[in-house]
Amino acid sequence: MAHFYIGVMSGTSLDGIDIALLEQDQRPKLLATHYIPMPEDLRAELLGLCSPGDDELARAAIVEQKWVRLVAQGVQALLNEQKLVAGQIRAIGSHGQTIRHEPARGFSIQIGNAALLAELTEITVVTDFRRRDVAAGGQGAPLVPAFHEALFDDNKDRRAVLNVGGFTNLTLIESDRPVSGFDCGPGNVLLDAWIQAQRNLPYDRNGEWSASGEVHQPLLQALLSDPFFLTQGPKSTGREVFNLGWLKQHLQAFAELPAHDVQATLLELTARSITQSLQGAQSGTIELLVCGGGAHNQALMDRLASLLPNTRVSSTAQFGVDPDWVEAMAFAWLAHCCLESVPANRPTVTGARGLRVLGAIYPA
Repeated sequence: MAHFYIGVMSGTSLDGIDIALLEQDQRPKLLATHYIPMPEDLRAELLGLCSPGDDELARAAIVEQKWVRLVAQGVQALLNEQKLVAGQIRAIGSHGQTIRHEPARGFSIQIGNAALLAELTEITVVTDFRRRDVAAGGQGAPLVPAFHEALFDDNKDRRAVLNVGGFTNLTLIESDRPVSGFDCGPGNVLLDAWIQAQRNLPYDRNGEWSASGEVHQPLLQALLSDPFFLTQGPKSTGREVFNLGWLKQHLQAFAELPAHDVQATLLELTARSITQSLQGAQSGTIELLVCGGGAHNQALMDRLASLLPNTRVSSTAQFGVDPDWVEAMAFAWLAHCCLESVPANRPTVTGARGLRVLGAIYPA
């Protein structure tokens, strides 16, 4: 029997909130979407919680209420657009907003006040997907590989799915072994931070500013020398490691470097960290499907294709799935898995001790 679910995703880029309506039957099917741009004041408050500061507990509690009220408005708008009512939705799968991700210290924190969301929408909410995996010794991320497997595994061998959001993660699909995957490193997070600091623009549209510069090889090698890039999966990362402060530390040795060359080097860092990870973990990849905001960065897509001459590189749109909505779909699907008691982590991805049912349920 088919059920309707809503997925809510607010990623590390902090650019907005994705809300997706999913029909779950034999295969997940995207029915409708709604996007909420992140208000600048809310973005600043959320970003401020990603690093230590004063009165963090109270600030987080207040900010998540603002976030939830925005999500509830978006959910209601989506229902109105589709002429649906709350009682027709089995559950909302809410990722919440990650403010700290430190699995090595035993925690990953997403705020999102699911109790308030359930009250405001009158829909069951499933949330807190990462902590059970972390409790079982895993990284708690990435969680999308199991969904990528459900969506894109049609017995094609040596296929990979790449999500490029604030950070990048790979899902590796081979016919003779369990699905695997891991975070590769920064995706848009440094590119966005640098163009915001230098040109007061929210992001580098189509990678045009990156394409105007030249890659500075000494800086690139310095960036790639970070210990994260030298380790094998399972592994995950976040703003705790890769941020504007991290970049500026490296730039101290290259003070005269033009800003557009820095941007070009950051794009190359994203591309190289992805391709080196892919080649090291799954040689001979036949097809790479790209989703997330980075799928629209033509300079990045061209560079991936150049670095992977024997691999077909394309957006998931070529597979009939809008690249902008894969993650929101994933959290709707994770809510379905939780309510059906289906394990949704993959130990080969996160390093957890075994399969676990993920999520906490807040009934309507």
